[in-house]
Amino acid sequence: MDDVEGLRRRVTDGALWLRIDRPEAGNAFTTAVQRGLVEALDAANRSSEIRVVVLTAAGERHFCTGPDLRDREMAPDPARAVGDASRRLREGSQRVVTALLDCEKPVLCGLNGTAAGGGANLVLASDLVVAAEHATIVALFTRRGLIPDGGAAYLLARHLPRNVVKELILFGGSLSAAEAHRLGLVNRVVPGPDLDATLDEWAHRLAVGPTRAFAASKALLNRAVDDDRAAALALEAALVEQVAGSDDVAEGVAAFLERRDPHFRGR
Repeated sequence: MDDVEGLRRRVTDGALWLRIDRPEAGNAFTTAVQRGLVEALDAANRSSEIRVVVLTAAGERHFCTGPDLRDREMAPDPARAVGDASRRLREGSQRVVTALLDCEKPVLCGLNGTAAGGGANLVLASDLVVAAEHATIVALFTRRGLIPDGGAAYLLARHLPRNVVKELILFGGSLSAAEAHRLGLVNRVVPGPDLDATLDEWAHRLAVGPTRAFAASKALLNRAVDDDRAAALALEAALVEQVAGSDDVAEGVAAFLERRDPHFRGR
Protein backbone atom coordinates (compact mmCIF):
# COMPACT_ATOMS: atom_id res chain seq x y z
CA MET A 1 0.00 0.00 0.00
CA ASP A 2 1.51 3.33 -1.08
CA ASP A 3 2.18 6.22 1.28
CA VAL A 4 0.44 9.57 0.97
CA GLU A 5 1.98 12.88 1.97
CA GLY A 6 2.25 12.91 5.76
CA LEU A 7 1.01 9.33 6.21
CA ARG A 8 3.04 6.14 5.92
CA ARG A 9 1.09 2.98 5.13
CA ARG A 10 2.40 -0.59 5.03
CA VAL A 11 1.06 -4.12 5.43
CA THR A 12 3.15 -6.62 7.38
CA ASP A 13 2.09 -10.07 8.60
CA GLY A 14 -1.62 -9.29 8.40
CA ALA A 15 -1.30 -5.86 10.02
CA LEU A 16 -1.92 -2.55 8.27
CA TRP A 17 0.36 0.02 9.89
CA LEU A 18 -0.73 3.65 9.58
CA ARG A 19 1.85 6.11 10.86
CA ILE A 20 1.17 9.85 10.79
CA ASP A 21 4.51 11.26 9.70
CA ARG A 22 4.57 15.03 10.25
CA PRO A 23 6.66 15.37 13.44
CA GLU A 24 7.83 18.86 12.46
CA ALA A 25 4.16 19.95 12.63
CA GLY A 26 3.26 18.06 15.80
CA ASN A 27 1.84 15.32 13.57
CA ALA A 28 -1.12 17.62 12.93
CA PHE A 29 -3.31 16.22 10.19
CA THR A 30 -3.90 17.80 6.81
CA THR A 31 -6.79 17.09 4.49
CA ALA A 32 -4.49 14.69 2.62
CA VAL A 33 -3.75 12.77 5.82
CA GLN A 34 -7.45 12.54 6.67
CA ARG A 35 -8.30 11.26 3.21
CA GLY A 36 -5.41 8.80 3.36
CA LEU A 37 -6.65 7.41 6.68
CA VAL A 38 -10.19 6.95 5.39
CA GLU A 39 -8.97 5.31 2.16
CA ALA A 40 -6.69 2.95 4.09
CA LEU A 41 -9.43 1.94 6.53
CA ASP A 42 -11.86 1.34 3.67
CA ALA A 43 -9.21 -0.81 1.97
CA ALA A 44 -8.72 -2.77 5.19
CA ASN A 45 -12.42 -3.64 5.21
CA ARG A 46 -12.17 -5.07 1.69
CA SER A 47 -8.90 -6.96 2.20
CA SER A 48 -8.69 -10.54 3.43
CA GLU A 49 -4.94 -10.01 3.89
CA ILE A 50 -5.40 -7.26 6.48
CA ARG A 51 -6.63 -8.55 9.84
CA VAL A 52 -5.68 -5.70 12.19
CA VAL A 53 -4.97 -1.97 11.83
CA VAL A 54 -2.25 -0.25 13.88
CA LEU A 55 -2.45 3.54 14.12
CA THR A 56 0.50 5.50 15.50
CA ALA A 57 2.74 8.47 14.70
CA ALA A 58 6.34 9.44 14.08
CA GLY A 59 8.65 10.64 16.82
CA GLU A 60 8.24 10.60 20.59
CA ARG A 61 6.73 14.01 21.32
CA HIS A 62 3.39 14.13 19.52
CA PHE A 63 0.81 11.58 18.44
CA CYS A 64 -1.45 14.13 16.75
CA THR A 65 -2.25 17.75 17.61
CA GLY A 66 -5.40 18.01 15.52
CA PRO A 67 -5.86 19.94 12.27
CA ASP A 68 -2.95 21.80 10.71
CA LEU A 69 -4.35 25.31 10.18
CA ARG A 70 -1.58 26.02 7.66
CA ASP A 71 -3.39 23.68 5.29
CA ARG A 72 -5.62 25.85 3.10
CA GLU A 73 -8.51 23.41 3.43
CA MET A 74 -8.18 23.40 7.22
CA ALA A 75 -7.72 27.12 7.91
CA PRO A 76 -10.78 29.23 8.83
CA ASP A 77 -12.09 31.12 5.81
CA PRO A 78 -13.58 34.56 6.60
CA ALA A 79 -15.42 34.45 3.27
CA ARG A 80 -16.99 31.04 3.88
CA ALA A 81 -20.64 30.55 3.06
CA VAL A 82 -23.16 29.25 5.56
CA GLY A 83 -22.77 25.48 5.71
CA ASP A 84 -19.09 25.39 4.71
CA ALA A 85 -17.80 24.73 8.25
CA SER A 86 -20.34 21.95 8.75
CA ARG A 87 -19.44 20.33 5.45
CA ARG A 88 -15.71 20.46 6.19
CA LEU A 89 -16.32 18.81 9.55
CA ARG A 90 -18.52 16.05 8.10
CA GLU A 91 -16.10 15.29 5.27
CA GLY A 92 -13.00 15.59 7.45
CA SER A 93 -12.71 14.78 11.16
CA GLN A 94 -16.13 13.17 11.53
CA ARG A 95 -15.49 10.93 8.55
CA VAL A 96 -12.15 9.75 9.96
CA VAL A 97 -13.66 8.95 13.37
CA THR A 98 -16.55 7.11 11.70
CA ALA A 99 -14.11 5.09 9.57
CA LEU A 100 -12.19 4.06 12.71
CA LEU A 101 -15.34 3.10 14.61
CA ASP A 102 -16.82 1.21 11.66
CA CYS A 103 -13.63 -0.52 10.55
CA GLU A 104 -14.32 -4.24 10.48
CA LYS A 105 -10.80 -5.04 11.66
CA PRO A 106 -9.60 -4.26 15.21
CA VAL A 107 -7.87 -0.86 15.41
CA LEU A 108 -4.88 -0.75 17.77
CA CYS A 109 -3.58 2.72 18.66
CA GLY A 110 0.03 3.33 19.67
CA LEU A 111 -0.10 6.59 21.64
CA ASN A 112 3.49 7.75 21.34
CA GLY A 113 3.08 11.33 22.65
CA THR A 114 0.58 14.14 23.01
CA ALA A 115 -2.86 13.69 21.46
CA ALA A 116 -4.69 17.01 21.47
CA GLY A 117 -8.11 18.14 20.28
CA GLY A 118 -9.01 16.36 17.06
CA GLY A 119 -5.94 14.18 17.51
CA ALA A 120 -7.34 12.83 20.77
CA ASN A 121 -10.44 11.71 18.87
CA LEU A 122 -8.29 9.26 16.89
CA VAL A 123 -7.28 7.65 20.18
CA LEU A 124 -10.82 7.56 21.56
CA ALA A 125 -12.18 5.99 18.36
CA SER A 126 -9.64 3.15 18.42
CA ASP A 127 -10.49 -0.25 19.88
CA LEU A 128 -7.34 -0.78 21.94
CA VAL A 129 -4.76 1.77 23.09
CA VAL A 130 -1.18 1.20 24.21
CA ALA A 131 0.41 4.42 25.50
CA ALA A 132 3.98 5.45 26.19
CA GLU A 133 4.51 6.62 29.78
CA HIS A 134 5.08 10.22 28.69
CA ALA A 135 1.97 10.43 26.48
CA THR A 136 -0.89 12.82 27.25
CA ILE A 137 -4.45 13.38 26.04
CA VAL A 138 -5.51 17.02 25.88
CA ALA A 139 -9.04 18.37 25.41
CA LEU A 140 -8.07 21.85 24.25
CA PHE A 141 -11.23 22.87 22.38
CA THR A 142 -12.46 25.52 24.82
CA ARG A 143 -8.94 26.93 25.15
CA ARG A 144 -9.47 28.13 21.57
CA GLY A 145 -13.06 29.23 22.14
CA LEU A 146 -14.33 26.16 20.29
CA ILE A 147 -16.76 23.41 21.19
CA PRO A 148 -15.67 19.76 21.11
CA ASP A 149 -15.94 18.59 17.51
CA GLY A 150 -15.00 15.67 15.32
CA GLY A 151 -17.05 13.36 17.54
CA ALA A 152 -15.25 14.33 20.76
CA ALA A 153 -18.38 14.76 22.91
CA TYR A 154 -19.89 11.53 21.57
CA LEU A 155 -16.72 9.55 22.25
CA LEU A 156 -15.88 11.02 25.65
CA ALA A 157 -19.45 10.61 26.95
CA ARG A 158 -19.24 6.91 26.12
CA HIS A 159 -15.89 6.43 27.81
CA LEU A 160 -16.19 8.52 30.97
CA PRO A 161 -18.75 9.69 33.58
CA ARG A 162 -20.50 12.88 32.52
CA ASN A 163 -19.05 15.09 35.26
CA VAL A 164 -15.53 13.93 34.41
CA VAL A 165 -16.10 14.77 30.75
CA LYS A 166 -17.46 18.21 31.63
CA GLU A 167 -14.46 19.00 33.81
CA LEU A 168 -12.11 17.91 31.05
CA ILE A 169 -13.91 19.95 28.37
CA LEU A 170 -14.81 23.08 30.34
CA PHE A 171 -11.31 23.50 31.76
CA GLY A 172 -9.55 22.35 28.59
CA GLY A 173 -7.81 19.78 30.72
CA SER A 174 -5.22 17.11 30.01
CA LEU A 175 -4.71 13.56 31.17
CA SER A 176 -1.40 11.83 31.67
CA ALA A 177 -1.00 8.30 30.37
CA ALA A 178 -1.35 7.00 33.92
CA GLU A 179 -4.56 9.01 34.50
CA ALA A 180 -5.97 7.90 31.15
CA HIS A 181 -5.24 4.29 32.11
CA ARG A 182 -6.94 4.71 35.48
CA LEU A 183 -10.03 6.13 33.77
CA GLY A 184 -10.11 3.35 31.18
CA LEU A 185 -9.17 5.38 28.10
CA VAL A 186 -5.91 3.43 27.71
CA ASN A 187 -5.43 -0.34 27.95
CA ARG A 188 -1.72 -0.46 28.71
CA VAL A 189 1.04 2.01 29.61
CA VAL A 190 4.62 1.08 28.74
CA PRO A 191 8.01 2.81 28.74
CA GLY A 192 8.47 4.80 25.55
CA PRO A 193 11.24 2.55 24.16
CA ASP A 194 8.93 -0.49 24.59
CA LEU A 195 5.97 0.94 22.65
CA ASP A 196 6.78 -0.47 19.21
CA ALA A 197 7.59 -3.92 20.57
CA THR A 198 4.31 -4.00 22.49
CA LEU A 199 2.41 -2.89 19.38
CA ASP A 200 4.11 -5.67 17.41
CA GLU A 201 3.07 -8.24 20.01
CA TRP A 202 -0.55 -7.07 20.24
CA ALA A 203 -0.86 -6.72 16.45
CA HIS A 204 0.35 -10.30 16.00
CA ARG A 205 -2.15 -11.61 18.56
CA LEU A 206 -4.98 -9.86 16.75
CA ALA A 207 -3.76 -10.79 13.27
CA VAL A 208 -3.87 -14.52 14.02
CA GLY A 209 -7.27 -14.32 15.71
CA PRO A 210 -10.81 -15.01 14.41
CA THR A 211 -11.21 -11.88 12.30
CA ARG A 212 -14.93 -12.28 11.58
CA ALA A 213 -15.68 -12.85 15.26
CA PHE A 214 -13.66 -9.73 16.08
CA ALA A 215 -15.69 -7.69 13.57
CA ALA A 216 -19.01 -8.91 14.94
CA SER A 217 -17.91 -8.39 18.55
CA LYS A 218 -16.78 -4.85 17.76
CA ALA A 219 -20.13 -4.06 16.10
CA LEU A 220 -22.05 -5.42 19.10
CA LEU A 221 -20.00 -3.48 21.63
CA ASN A 222 -20.11 -0.21 19.68
CA ARG A 223 -23.88 -0.41 19.37
CA ALA A 224 -24.51 -1.59 22.94
CA VAL A 225 -24.53 1.91 24.46
CA ASP A 226 -26.92 3.26 21.81
CA ASP A 227 -29.42 0.42 21.29
CA ASP A 228 -32.20 -0.61 23.61
CA ARG A 229 -32.32 -4.21 24.85
CA ALA A 230 -34.52 -5.53 22.07
CA ALA A 231 -32.35 -4.00 19.34
CA ALA A 232 -29.15 -5.21 21.02
CA LEU A 233 -30.40 -8.79 21.27
CA ALA A 234 -31.72 -8.77 17.71
CA LEU A 235 -28.34 -7.60 16.41
CA GLU A 236 -26.58 -10.23 18.51
CA ALA A 237 -28.77 -13.00 17.06
CA ALA A 238 -28.17 -11.80 13.50
CA LEU A 239 -24.40 -11.62 13.97
CA VAL A 240 -24.25 -15.03 15.67
CA GLU A 241 -26.02 -16.49 12.63
CA GLN A 242 -23.54 -14.76 10.34
CA VAL A 243 -20.41 -15.84 12.21
CA ALA A 244 -21.62 -19.39 12.92
CA GLY A 245 -20.96 -20.42 9.33
CA SER A 246 -17.41 -19.11 9.21
CA ASP A 247 -14.37 -21.32 8.75
CA ASP A 248 -12.91 -19.97 11.98
CA VAL A 249 -15.82 -21.23 14.07
CA ALA A 250 -15.39 -24.70 12.57
CA GLU A 251 -11.67 -24.52 13.31
CA GLY A 252 -12.27 -23.30 16.85
CA VAL A 253 -14.62 -26.18 17.60
CA ALA A 254 -12.29 -28.72 15.99
CA ALA A 255 -9.32 -27.40 17.95
CA PHE A 256 -11.28 -27.66 21.21
CA LEU A 257 -12.30 -31.27 20.52
CA GLU A 258 -8.77 -32.20 19.43
CA ARG A 259 -7.20 -30.40 22.40
CA ARG A 260 -4.92 -28.20 20.32
CA ASP A 261 -4.47 -24.49 19.63
CA PRO A 262 -6.71 -23.18 16.84
CA HIS A 263 -5.29 -21.90 13.57
CA PHE A 264 -7.62 -19.13 12.49
CA ARG A 265 -7.53 -17.85 8.91
CA GLY A 266 -9.79 -14.86 9.32
CA ARG A 267 -12.74 -16.20 7.34
